[in-house]
Amino acid sequence: MTDTKGLPIKNKRILITGGTGFFGKSLIHHSPAFYENDFVLLSPDVDELKKDFAFLLRGKRIEFIRGDVRDFAFPETNFDYILHAATTSGKIIPDDEMRSVVIDGTRRVLEFAAQNRDLSRLLYISSGAVYGSGYNVPLQENFPCGPETVYGKAKLEAEQLCLDSEVPCSIARCFAFVGEYLPLNAHFAIGNFLDDCLKNREIVIQGDGTPVRTYLYAGDLAHWLWTLLLQGKPGRVYNVGSDDEISIRNLAETVRKISGTSNKIRVLAPIAAARPQRYVPDVSRARKELGLEVKTSFEEAIRLTLEYHRQRRVN
Repeated sequence: MTDTKGLPIKNKRILITGGTGFFGKSLIHHSPAFYENDFVLLSPDVDELKKDFAFLLRGKRIEFIRGDVRDFAFPETNFDYILHAATTSGKIIPDDEMRSVVIDGTRRVLEFAAQNRDLSRLLYISSGAVYGSGYNVPLQENFPCGPETVYGKAKLEAEQLCLDSEVPCSIARCFAFVGEYLPLNAHFAIGNFLDDCLKNREIVIQGDGTPVRTYLYAGDLAHWLWTLLLQGKPGRVYNVGSDDEISIRNLAETVRKISGTSNKIRVLAPIAAARPQRYVPDVSRARKELGLEVKTSFEEAIRLTLEYHRQRRVN
């Protein structure tokens, strides 16, 4: 568990939207804050968490609101903090639905935040997708954004909604992660590779294996998000992720090595002549302003994730 001690948070009331997704589960799993504060988690589907992840909730001060982020009924009580993480990046949905969840959901959350007289801060969970693919260097927060996907465009528009509001808000542009609750059957390469090794089946790389990515462990992610929520400067954008680069081919090999399996790796495309595409954050702003660091090595993050899934399958 990444240490969150020292953060000034105790006996506060905190709303998390998207509270039952990867971010929400990772925050619950890795944050001692859940034992010392009152949390309300908004999600359209809380049954899975209550049933299959009941162990996560033991001893924690958590309530649930079942609802859609776009039209949820406002709780009657006030909140000290809001962490707005509701999104649909882990599954494929129609473009208009994607845009509505991101844009209309953010409007609804900001409307609720504006009427909270006790609110100290809101943290909006955005995405590195807002930068687009026009750069082949580590992405800095001051780079012009050129999103190419509906998801990226909607996230950028939602960022502006936050910045234009009167709500004290920081923005976390999140990149790629690995951890216990990352879906293994979604469109995340690292999740697919982990699943392949857990089932000892062939790893298939759809491209040429040269694109470069970075992965921050969920425990570190939880610490970074709490720090941004509590100490990030209002109106400020911060990249969230690791800057330890790895190619997709090397990613597959590393996952297989740590898994201890001998399954085959098959690369479908020949190596292209163009420079490898990079999706890498520059996290120097978070380091310099907030003292944030990548504390968990990539290899250890893989080991912890595998250990969790193997233990769950035994039980």
